[in-house]
Amino acid sequence: MGLGDAVDGRVFHVKLPGHDAMARRVDEHLVPTRILLPRRVVDRPLRQVAKRLLMAILVLAATVLIVWLDRSGYHDDADGSVDLLDAVYYSTVTLSTTGYGDITPYSDSARLTNVLLVTPLRVLFLIILVGTTLEVLTERTREDFRLNRWRTNLRDHTVVVGFGTKGRSAIQTLCATGLKKEQIVIVDPATKVIESANAEGFVGVVGDATRSDVLLRAEIQKARQVIIATQRDDTAVLVTLTARQLNRGAKIVAAVREEENAPLLRQSGADAVITSASAAGRLLGLSVLSPSAGTVMEDLIQQGTGLDLVERPVIKAEVGKSVRETDDLVVSVLRGHRLIGYDDPAASPLQLTDRLITIVRVSGSAPPLNTPRPQGA
Repeated sequence: MGLGDAVDGRVFHVKLPGHDAMARRVDEHLVPTRILLPRRVVDRPLRQVAKRLLMAILVLAATVLIVWLDRSGYHDDADGSVDLLDAVYYSTVTLSTTGYGDITPYSDSARLTNVLLVTPLRVLFLIILVGTTLEVLTERTREDFRLNRWRTNLRDHTVVVGFGTKGRSAIQTLCATGLKKEQIVIVDPATKVIESANAEGFVGVVGDATRSDVLLRAEIQKARQVIIATQRDDTAVLVTLTARQLNRGAKIVAAVREEENAPLLRQSGADAVITSASAAGRLLGLSVLSPSAGTVMEDLIQQGTGLDLVERPVIKAEVGKSVRETDDLVVSVLRGHRLIGYDDPAASPLQLTDRLITIVRVSGSAPPLNTPRPQGA
């Protein structure tokens, strides 16, 4: 799709704002697509080495003690008897599987002890010594297992394309309304950005979101909603088209920088389009005219604190009543695909299938988005 794009027979020209995080790599098509899961907290390398060394010393000490207690059952070719130094020497060469054969168990009890105790300790000692190598060999297997389990359990999640300022703010709002981090998947072409998302507990997919295989790795076909927060409007259009093709039922919300590009996003399949530059400009203008009104508006769009805008269904007790008779402060009524203002006579009486956009005050933690608030909240 070029600068002049045709959607449903209509031709639109996308206004390009400039540099973008989604297109900052000239060769981004060569960037391998990967899924990065949040890493578990592990000890520092030096601490891991110290722990393994301590375990090896404990195993060696236990072997020395076993040999020393049963020293009468061992024979030393040098002098015939086994002292403490001989016990340490025998334990060392035995655990390292060197086995020179100058000190040997000859009694039945000593041989039985070697079979039941010394041999398992030898195996444990070797496992500790090669633990780092084994960990590297099994890391891929563990990651594959985690990925398969993640894919199996993931459904009705949220895919966020772009982890910049807009993407982070959108995620903060979702988390404030009760969405778990495990239900969010971030897509971005920069590995460092995804690693930063991993550090915050989010699953990330490294790759270009305009490609269908990248979005499929994010399991977009099972997603409930998609947030497109790229910096370039043409990138947002391509991502929207690809996402809508892969998931016909998901709710897609996209951000654009230029208001003239908003119709193209809607034609591409976005359910809602937010013009970031215009929205910021309007808030600035409102704050100049009335700083208090600007503060209230900023509070409303910041979920989880102060006043919140909440969408909820009409409860049975409210059916047949007018908008002003509800316990919550109703701003608008969503009836089918029509949004009706609170002062519109058509908004009343309320119907059971209506949804209300209300303003409520947050007390404690905010309930999940799109769920009813208790009356009188």
